Amino acid sequence: MQEIKGLIFDYGGTLDSNGQHWAAVIWNSYKKTNIEISREQFNEAYVYAERKMALQPIILPNYSFLQVLKAKVTAQFEYLKTQNIDLNQNWINLIAEDGYTVAKRNTRISKPILENLNTKYPIVMVSNFYGNLTAVLRDFEIDHHFSDIVESAVVGIRKPAPAIYALGVKKINLKPENCLVIGDSYAKDMIPAKQCGCQTLWLKGEGWNDEENINNEHADRIFYDINDLEAIIGNWLANK
Repeated sequence: MQEIKGLIFDYGGTLDSNGQHWAAVIWNSYKKTNIEISREQFNEAYVYAERKMALQPIILPNYSFLQVLKAKVTAQFEYLKTQNIDLNQNWINLIAEDGYTVAKRNTRISKPILENLNTKYPIVMVSNFYGNLTAVLRDFEIDHHFSDIVESAVVGIRKPAPAIYALGVKKINLKPENCLVIGDSYAKDMIPAKQCGCQTLWLKGEGWNDEENINNEHADRIFYDINDLEAIIGNWLANK
């Protein structure tokens, strides 16, 4: 292990949901609303919405995360309607607001952790997002902890392409082996970051369709709660 001199964070699923994939978060909100659809139907709607939002300029640069969630769920309902599933449009706001509460709670937990780490390391964010990530981070009052942001919709590269993490390494201006990448997705964070030569720390939570139930050869360490992050890094350095 090389000395850690800088940190590269993923955003969605890491800082805003403590390792839980957002499909799982939103599915839980559907269940709270007692919407009678199967998980398979939801998964199809989730994929449809993500593809639509990636291809069409639905999200504006000033959108808050609540507005993002409303757009996601609206697109999901649009797909479900094509499957002859009758849905109350009022549920869109209920689901979005429930997800926003999850994000707000978790970013409130992440904020002091970022504050402490930022006194020791430069921090860059690398994220698949819709072009409004700066507005989202500002809404949650954590934007100032990142010296730079590499956002897929802005740079035109999406995870799992290693090139997006290579841009993060370039922004932090360190050797890859001195950068620690922290993310919740094995496929989209650990593998491409390791391919770039970075050290990797996997926040392993509830994945989507058990997609994260795999080996961990590309993750140097694993942890399960964002609250443990500082202790994990401290122990890592102590045992280096």
